[in-house]
Amino acid sequence: MRKTFAAAVLGLCAAASALADTWPSKPVTLLVPFPPGGSTDMIARTVGAKLQEKLGASFIVDNKAGAGGTVGATQARRATPDGHTIFVSSLGPFVIGPHLIKNPGYDPLKDFDYITVAVQAPNVLAVPANSPHRTFADLLKFIKANPDKMSFASAGNGTSDHLTAELFWQETATKAVHVPYKGGAPAMSDLMAGVVDATFMNINTGIPNIKAGKLRALAITSARRSPLLPEVPTMEELGFKGVTVYSWQAFAAPKGLPADIKTTLRDAIVAVLNDPAVKPKLLELGFEIVGNTPEQFTSFQASEFARWKKVIEVGKISAD
Repeated sequence: MRKTFAAAVLGLCAAASALADTWPSKPVTLLVPFPPGGSTDMIARTVGAKLQEKLGASFIVDNKAGAGGTVGATQARRATPDGHTIFVSSLGPFVIGPHLIKNPGYDPLKDFDYITVAVQAPNVLAVPANSPHRTFADLLKFIKANPDKMSFASAGNGTSDHLTAELFWQETATKAVHVPYKGGAPAMSDLMAGVVDATFMNINTGIPNIKAGKLRALAITSARRSPLLPEVPTMEELGFKGVTVYSWQAFAAPKGLPADIKTTLRDAIVAVLNDPAVKPKLLELGFEIVGNTPEQFTSFQASEFARWKKVIEVGKISAD
């Protein structure tokens, strides 16, 4: 029996090795749980185009949007874990959606093999150009003296800009009015028109209007000042280390991805991110290159999952 068991184990190892040696043996689907045109879609398409050159197979982006990204995450979980379906997503389906949607169809702590966080980008606390709040101190003084008088726009309930605002209120012991929109575009439009008072927007979204003088940036949620906005202080500098926040895009796979494929894919993705034809363009858009290991991503995902769970519970936030 021992010989039979050993032979079976060796057979499985040989099969896994053979699979890794021949991967990719057909087109690889990069499953994105959001519509085309957003940051996650852009990262998937940028990296996918270069992976084709490096790995010699087609990488095809498949957008499966719905329910804050949980529809796509559920589809990714059900895929065969042979390296031919890769889940490319922002933090939402990994660490936010499961706390907002009952029975989302997957368990982000158990159903995926984490490959790498590709990039991250901070959020910027911004107000209209004609706002009376010219500094962060002005805004904080007003919001402390006037609970529930200042309005904060977001792209919708449970989005990164919404949860960053909620975290900000919790850390500063303040209260304000959340105004959710159906997407970032209408939120941006009303912010610039002065219909709402402030927002925490992703730096990628905010940079053009900040540079054009249509918005004023008061603070940034990165650990260090951004080279794109060197004059804008970090929340940590301003005394609120707990509001250091990043949005991020990452690559994962259905649970059971062979180790050799995981290593090959992670190394290829990191090489693409640091490619001289790719890296400068990402930096110009406000992204920071991460490219961590599967082990680091797994640990990071767990800590982010716990962090946003607490924010959502304390803030009594729902998806409605």
